Amino acid sequence: MSEKKKFLLRIDEQVYASLEKWAADELRSVNAQIEFLLADAVKKAGRLMDKEEQGSEQQ
Repeated sequence: MSEKKKFLLRIDEQVYASLEKWAADELRSVNAQIEFLLADAVKKAGRLMDKEEQGSEQQ
């Protein structure tokens, strides 16, 4: 499993509460729910980078 990037996210309380409920409904943590939603959005937008692209971006 690859190392995960850590970052601070400031979010509206109502949005967080909605995410918290949604995550509980799907048996995920809020963090896992946010990651799931972001990954899905990136895929749907056709912006998912492959491993070669990620490596060149970090250099």
